[in-house]
Amino acid sequence: MHYTFNEGKWKWHDFQAGQASELNEITTIYPTCNNWYNNIKDNQANFLQLNTQTRGEEYIWGSLIYRQDIEEKHEKNIFHFYICKEFFITIDFDFSVLNCNHESVQNQMEQAENGVEGFFILLGEILLNYLKRIDEYEEQLHELLWKLKEQNNLELLERVYENRHELLIWRNLLIPITELKYIAEEAYGSDINKMSEFSRVATRIERIQMLLNAYQQEIDTMINLEEVVSTHRGNEIMKTLTVMTVLFTPVMAWGALWGMNFKVMPELEWKLGYAMAAALILVSTVGLYIYLRMKGWMGDILKGRKKNSFFK
Repeated sequence: MHYTFNEGKWKWHDFQAGQASELNEITTIYPTCNNWYNNIKDNQANFLQLNTQTRGEEYIWGSLIYRQDIEEKHEKNIFHFYICKEFFITIDFDFSVLNCNHESVQNQMEQAENGVEGFFILLGEILLNYLKRIDEYEEQLHELLWKLKEQNNLELLERVYENRHELLIWRNLLIPITELKYIAEEAYGSDINKMSEFSRVATRIERIQMLLNAYQQEIDTMINLEEVVSTHRGNEIMKTLTVMTVLFTPVMAWGALWGMNFKVMPELEWKLGYAMAAALILVSTVGLYIYLRMKGWMGDILKGRKKNSFFK
């Protein structure tokens, strides 16, 4: 598809990979992008290049991953592009991925001064889609934040790390767009900062970076909190097991003593031997318990954990 904007000042050529004949026609019309597509058509990763050899005829080209599935590594959308002031070319760009109105984007491009600003309108729509999806991520993170207090377990920790992985994917998507912004400044100098669409893209990049940094801090805090709670509970379990072992020491000691099979054991003939042994074991255990309480070594290990509480 070919679109002309702003009374013929610049054009947008939008192709799919199978339209080889039309692509060849374009390279004939614009010699500067000769062999451009052949160099990148098999590329499936982010790739950015610029050419500033001729002043006034600078151009940028490459490939950009603009959508990545959270679960599957190879489920992604990538498009190839060529940008200069007179026009820009996109190959394999899918508007349906962005959930935006194609006509409204074209109307907005009608106000762009050249192909560079027109491309940044497209880039702005990609970032706007990111912001919408990040809002959904924020709701998911907020729900997880409260579940961490209500239901602290291994499954929840797994979800925390899944959210951390998703955040890394968002960062990974934003990095090449940020680099593309810097490349455009390198290619076209300070003049590009006067373009309203470039400024809008720059602001959206900063906005997304701010959100991702804030969410990163939240996730790091949740992970640190989970580690503190888990460490505390582990210590409490070990403490409880140690105290229980100490409390049952009199039982084991006296039981071992009277469990011996020597022929001469005076206690075997005592009529009140069983009662005296039970009393001695009980007194020894209670005495040991009181001693531990006086030393402050019992703490709150015998208290139950309250609902919606991290430590109590």
